[in-house]
Amino acid sequence: MTTIINDVLPLSVNGTAILIGGTQGSLVGNSFFWTNNYWGCGRFYNADVVKWLKTDWNSNVLRCAMGVDENGGYLQDPKGNKDRLKTVVEAAIANDMYVIIDWHSWNAHKYRAQAITFFEEMAKTYGDKCNVIYELYNEPKPGYTWKDDVKPYAIAVIEAIRAIDKKNLIIVGTTNWSQDVDVAADDPITGFENIVYALHFYAVSHHEKLRKKADEAIKQNLPLFITEWGTVDASGNGTVAREETITWHNFIKARNLSNTNWSVCDKNEGASIVKPGTRADGEWSENDLTESGKFVRELIRNWYQ
Repeated sequence: MTTIINDVLPLSVNGTAILIGGTQGSLVGNSFFWTNNYWGCGRFYNADVVKWLKTDWNSNVLRCAMGVDENGGYLQDPKGNKDRLKTVVEAAIANDMYVIIDWHSWNAHKYRAQAITFFEEMAKTYGDKCNVIYELYNEPKPGYTWKDDVKPYAIAVIEAIRAIDKKNLIIVGTTNWSQDVDVAADDPITGFENIVYALHFYAVSHHEKLRKKADEAIKQNLPLFITEWGTVDASGNGTVAREETITWHNFIKARNLSNTNWSVCDKNEGASIVKPGTRADGEWSENDLTESGKFVRELIRNWYQ
């Protein structure tokens, strides 16, 4: 069954299910683009966009993609990137939405100390708000292993968060661009409550093979959260694959998988929800939306029907 969110209730995990106030359900919404300076989409990190996504799109969860080690990211400018992220986090809280604080890196385990410092700050600042969800590793690059790289990093960061925030949901990235959920299912993290695992897909690039991996993980009792998905190819570009997106949509809806779509941005690429040059305060007309934006808005608005 699904649950419509009218209020923000505590999230918890029971088996493979995310419980919303103790009842199995799912969340649906949007992922913002990278926070990075100079990348062009930081201007969408504002309270007006947050409110618009809630009221017009019916989104109830947002993801803040804190750029880390790429140019203009957190390692170069902690304050600028944190300020953008905090604006959306606090607007989401004010609008009774859930919000994912995402350490958006392909190499996160190489910055373990910085990640621990960052998440400790986030837990101290927002850990008393059940709106907040922590995502520890965006997409580990191919070549990094679960056993030696991703899992030890995740455990260290989880320990740091749990020393401050005992309960809020934590999402752990999985190897191979957060696709190898079956590998994580063979060797899950134990000893902590309310841990789920990231699965990412793009409809042009990922099909039945990845859905089978997801089902295999679910059969092994691994809870999943789709923190990034797109209607286009894995580069974020290309044309919208409507039929395959609908196949994915039906798959994740049937399994009550929470999900956030990539991305809230006007970059000239297929995954952006608004066209280049679109105003950054919400209030978007149908004509402001890209093909993907129109399609995703329709899917989100009808998620609970």
